[in-house]
Amino acid sequence: MTSRRNGGIDRRGFIASGAAVAAGLATPALGQGFFADTVEMEEALSSNYRRNMSSFRSLQWQPYFKSLRNGAILVDIDSRALHYWSADESVYKLYPTSVPLSEDLTRRGRTEVIRKVEGPEWRPTPAMKERNPEWPDYVGPGPDNPLGTHALYLSWQYYRIHGTHDTRKIGRRSSNGCIGLYNEHIAELFALARNGTQVLLI
Repeated sequence: MTSRRNGGIDRRGFIASGAAVAAGLATPALGQGFFADTVEMEEALSSNYRRNMSSFRSLQWQPYFKSLRNGAILVDIDSRALHYWSADESVYKLYPTSVPLSEDLTRRGRTEVIRKVEGPEWRPTPAMKERNPEWPDYVGPGPDNPLGTHALYLSWQYYRIHGTHDTRKIGRRSSNGCIGLYNEHIAELFALARNGTQVLLI
């Protein structure tokens, strides 16, 4: 195959540039905008991948909950995985997640779902605004909303399990405290969970 010079490109260059353009078009607006710095850049991505895959496995609920009353959600911060069990044990789900950027943004312990919202609105917390004063005060429902298509509000103020339009964030430390899922996964979990569902973050 010959390469065209003097302003032309060869077939490989054309394909590579086309792929780059397509990738750019597929990237959500927020990934390039004011939330661009909320995804960790992992130096040893392959080692993190191996570690996460080895711990991304099904679990039994008994070590974590006394019962499955109202169903149960377990979020494992280290393996970046969310487990869901229905109250009658007929449904078990395992989803990859995004987790908080740093340990100081991470909260662990027991809480519960207190509210479910389809098409959530988003407002930065006071701490987020302090760290990122350029962020908007409000983002309505839609493709620019960092909470994605659905959100489960927890009894801890400002904490949510929600979707994300920026799929690069899943499997990484990328949030300001919340747990993120692919939009199709949060839609499924949203239908399964209810107000009162137990939540444990470990």
